Amino acid sequence: MPVPILMPALSPTMEEGKLAAWLVAEGDEVRAGAVIAEIETDKATMEVEAVDEGRMGRILIAAGTEAVRVNTPIALLLEEGEEPSALDTALETALETAPVAGAQVSETQPKPADVSPEPRPATTLQSARPANGARIFASPLARRIAEQKGVDLAGLTGSGPRGRIVKADVEAAAAPTAAHPETAPTPMPASPSSETVAALYQDRRYEEVPLDPMRRTVAARLTEAKQTVPHFYLRRSVTLGPLLDLRRRMNGALEGRGIKLSVNDFIIRAAALALQEVPEANAVWAGDRILRFAASDVAVAVAVDGGLFTPVLRDAETLGLGDVSQKMKALADRARARRLAPAEYQGGSFAISNLGMYGIESFDAVINPPQAAILAVGAGAEGPVAVDGTLAVATRMAVTLSCDHRVIDGALGATLLAAIVAHLEEPLGMLV
Repeated sequence: MPVPILMPALSPTMEEGKLAAWLVAEGDEVRAGAVIAEIETDKATMEVEAVDEGRMGRILIAAGTEAVRVNTPIALLLEEGEEPSALDTALETALETAPVAGAQVSETQPKPADVSPEPRPATTLQSARPANGARIFASPLARRIAEQKGVDLAGLTGSGPRGRIVKADVEAAAAPTAAHPETAPTPMPASPSSETVAALYQDRRYEEVPLDPMRRTVAARLTEAKQTVPHFYLRRSVTLGPLLDLRRRMNGALEGRGIKLSVNDFIIRAAALALQEVPEANAVWAGDRILRFAASDVAVAVAVDGGLFTPVLRDAETLGLGDVSQKMKALADRARARRLAPAEYQGGSFAISNLGMYGIESFDAVINPPQAAILAVGAGAEGPVAVDGTLAVATRMAVTLSCDHRVIDGALGATLLAAIVAHLEEPLGMLV
């Protein structure tokens, strides 16, 4: 019987995705482990590997279709020796097993009269090891992950077609025990229905803009953050004169190497060093405990069309300013192209959001759980200051530290912010 290819869950927050492109056509031979499609998740465009071998029998969801829910059939794969006539029967069966939210079946194919509104729970199939123990049926990707994580495939029950062990089976076996349960995808927060809101503006002209996966995730996660994370805010001003002078001299010296340092590079470096000096603040909230880290993994907000990414600069305390600049530029470029791997934007214990380049003087940033703090950076501006009783002009920059009070108390947050400010006002120390 033809094997259904399902919309995979490619990130922890993914509930639905957009089928960006098919890399195979109907009739093409498909090998297990070969890349067959590109899926746009809430964070990036990622490649999808085939789990089984066969011939692409029918593409059910056309490229460019948005809002395809996880576990929805997107194609049917013919096994060796199967004829295309088997596809019509398989099509109806496959589409009954999972919903298509907002997606359309390809117009060239038959369309079922009714689609179940809710997905049916997945059924665990027979053991991947045959009774005679001759062979373990597992996808190439599952085998690679099992080898990396030290999982014995012989002890697993496969949930793929005909009991084949797939990636999800291996990851479930390698997952932490009940002390660290996986969390379900965050639902959209309760709010007035679209019909209720539209009724308020029925006499006005407007354009409806559908929510893409990224905007849905931003809306859900940040609403959850403001409702569940006890934020408090600490504010300081930074005198930028010494930093701007040092940056100007360093950029002159580095011009021949193609490196141009930004103020943001100095801020990242300052935060990474401060987290080492105040290790109690280098932590995240983990539900029933606090996790403190040895390394400074700093996330930096990057604006993209339709939303934002927060790529993580790992082990930032070990990087010089030039390395920070080059690595951050590479991450930002991949973020804007939506080509970040999950490992490049997940995790981090501290974040930075800089709106100074937009002329914003100061603002309060929302913490991205499970991180415990985020630094909001405003624009530097010249203004009058009093120095030893004398009025002078200096360039000052406002910064606001948002803290999760479950992890960081007021005095601890003040100590961390003071350490960041000290590095920015005495930037020569960051060169050591």
